[in-house]
Amino acid sequence: MKTPNNKQTRLLAAIVRHGESLLEAFPDATERDPVKLCKKLRRIEAEAARIGLRLCNGPWFDGVEAWADAEEGKALSKVRALLGLSEADADARGLFVNRDPRGYALKLGDDWTREHNRTARVRIHSDWGGYGLLAPDLRADS
Repeated sequence: MKTPNNKQTRLLAAIVRHGESLLEAFPDATERDPVKLCKKLRRIEAEAARIGLRLCNGPWFDGVEAWADAEEGKALSKVRALLGLSEADADARGLFVNRDPRGYALKLGDDWTREHNRTARVRIHSDWGGYGLLAPDLRADS
């Protein structure tokens, strides 16, 4: 069996830390394993990121906005189910799909994220605007 190197060990530690921050913020999450939670959110992140990329690059077609709205709804529904959130809870946290393909797709409201991070044992990752990142690429942290 191959022994993990330092970079892999640091990456796994970053994933566990992020998963624990999410479990602290979302105690009703249906996935309780921090690594599995992060992996599932990364898959949804990749799906949601395609929406913004498609809207940016085209090709355009009749009904593209309706398609984007429907895909966004599917992604948000999956996130709500995974994190154990009702629609009202998700709205209170400012959960949304960012359609700008230059950034992360699954985000939490900036006000909610800042307030949560003030008292959190493990802070949720955020971007420069203060929006919470549900599925950041943690390879840069390792």
